[in-house]
Amino acid sequence: VLNKTASFSFFSSRSSATLIAPLGCLVSRQKHTLPDLPYDYGALEPHINAEIMQLHHSKHHATYVNNLNVAEEKYKEALAKGDVTAQVSLQPAVRFNGGGHINHTIFWTNLSPNGGGEPTGELMEAIKRDFGSFANFKEKLTAVSVGVQGSGWGWLGYNKEQGRLQIAACANQDPLQGTTGLIPLLGIDVWEHAYYLQYKNVRPDYLKAIWNVINWENVSSRYATCKK
Repeated sequence: VLNKTASFSFFSSRSSATLIAPLGCLVSRQKHTLPDLPYDYGALEPHINAEIMQLHHSKHHATYVNNLNVAEEKYKEALAKGDVTAQVSLQPAVRFNGGGHINHTIFWTNLSPNGGGEPTGELMEAIKRDFGSFANFKEKLTAVSVGVQGSGWGWLGYNKEQGRLQIAACANQDPLQGTTGLIPLLGIDVWEHAYYLQYKNVRPDYLKAIWNVINWENVSSRYATCKK
C-alpha cells in the first residue's frame, strides 16, 4: 500500500550480522503522500458527514503521513550511523504512523457512496462458508468492532495459510497484516475521530450506519487478488 522501496534489514557497523526490523527502513525512497479520496467529502452522507470525512482525511491521515516521513528520515540517519539503539527507539513511531497510513489508505477504498447491500460471487460464497451466513458475518464483525477498547480497528482478513476468512481487531493503528499475518480485506475504523462529531459516544450507531457505504466491489477485488 505504501509508495516506497523498502529494505527490512538494518546493520550494525560493528557486526556482519543482519538484524531484522519489524517495520524496516528505507535506504532510498520517495516520501509518502496523502492519497486522494475517490469521492467528495460529502458523498457518504447521511451515514458519515462531510465534516468528519474532511477532518479524518485532510487532518488525521495527513498527520500520519507527515509523521511517518519524519520518523523514516530519522531512521535513515540512525541506519547510516549504525546506531541500533536509535533505530529501535524509532520503531514505535514507524509502526504507529505507518500503520495509520496503511489502514486509512485501505479504509477510504473500502467505502463508497454507491456501497451497501451485500457482496456477491466468490466473496459471498466464502463468507457463507466461513461464517454460516452474511448476517452472522455482519453481526460478528460489528461485535468485534464495538468491543475494541479505546481506539482501534475491526477487520475482515484473509488467512492465506488456512485459505479462509477471519475476523480480527487491532489496537490503535497496528496494521492487520504486519501484526497478525492476515491480509486486509475490509477495515472499520473505530477511533472516535471517525464518528464522534456525528454519533457522539454511541459507537454502535456509527457501526450500524457504516454498512450502508461498504464498497463490496473493492472488498471482493482485494479477496480475488490475495487468493492468487
